[in-house]
Amino acid sequence: MTADFSQDRPAPHGCDPAQTRGRLFPEPESPTRSCYQRDRDRIVHSGAFRKLKYKTQVFVYHEGDYFRTRLTHSLEVAQIARSISRALGLNEDLAEAVALAHDLGHTPFGHAGEDALNACMALYGGFAHNDQTLRILTMLERRYADFDGLNLTWEALEGVVKHNGPLLPLRDGEKLPTTLAAFQERWDLELHTNPGAEAQVAALADDIAYNNHDIDDGLRAGLFTVDEVAELPLVGPVVRQVCDRYPGLERSRLIHETIRRMINNMIVDLLAETRERLDRHRPGSAAELRALPEPVVSFSPAMVEAQRPLRAFLKQRMYRHYRVNREMSKCKRVVTALFDLFMAEPNTLPTQWQEDVAKQGGQGDRTVPARLVADYIAGMTDRYALAEYARLFDMDAKT
Repeated sequence: MTADFSQDRPAPHGCDPAQTRGRLFPEPESPTRSCYQRDRDRIVHSGAFRKLKYKTQVFVYHEGDYFRTRLTHSLEVAQIARSISRALGLNEDLAEAVALAHDLGHTPFGHAGEDALNACMALYGGFAHNDQTLRILTMLERRYADFDGLNLTWEALEGVVKHNGPLLPLRDGEKLPTTLAAFQERWDLELHTNPGAEAQVAALADDIAYNNHDIDDGLRAGLFTVDEVAELPLVGPVVRQVCDRYPGLERSRLIHETIRRMINNMIVDLLAETRERLDRHRPGSAAELRALPEPVVSFSPAMVEAQRPLRAFLKQRMYRHYRVNREMSKCKRVVTALFDLFMAEPNTLPTQWQEDVAKQGGQGDRTVPARLVADYIAGMTDRYALAEYARLFDMDAKT
């Protein structure tokens, strides 16, 4: 019996599971799930996805149980992406898969950890979390008998790699990240085109999620006040609307009501602008949509402009707040110290990683062992990295 996935067939410009370009390693189709549902499920069941629970979004895990982590952020992005995709007649499962996978390659301690690891890897090809995500999806998840990675569909991999836009042509002096360059030789992800509509949705769902939940977390952490964010053009009208409707509303309810209305406003704006662009371009297929000179999923120019002061405010008052800077400074030192020690003394790595270094390290070439050390560190959660640091540098800690 063959399952009927007719309900999964999206608008003509969306990605149809019946028209997938398949997987790098061919597999029999599932009788109960579409190919994009299987992609989503493989991501959810991966080890890398579970570890997002203890990876920093802005605040390190031990600073509070209510702040977002990479896991809760990814779930919020996926929920928003599904809602938008449904409204646009796109494939919800593919959009959800891209949203759930987009941050898998993040190091412990968020962007601070990534910056530190990139500096450590400067002589060995650098480090970028998007490239690390591809490594996880195609190499580092070792669960299946027939292949490394998750063997996702072409559309899912293309969406994850290109969700922020085309990667070719390169600017002067730029190079493709190492993993992507090698994978591109095996399977062309058409890096010169826009991604599919579902990946474009996931990218802007990411913007909607973090712009709003960072306000929520920043207020909860006491980094700024409701009155201060109410001065911003995107936030102020909503705060006044809520206060007029609910005079004297307690602070926690005021914040939540404001955030949920802002999310709704951004989604409504995106849907209106996207529908206008679809009417203008009228792409007849996913391939035609990818080939367009601009993305079709977009905020209106007014919404794009309104987000600028919000992002500038969050950058100055949250991401660069001295309390956050102090914590991230410590985190960078942890990552750097771990990398330096493992490179100098690879016999301090866990046994399996030592075996991988010995097997893949080559003769005198430090690039391969450096990449493996980066894989080990990038795969750590915040708490594991701190525990590993203590085990290696604190004489009173058990090794």
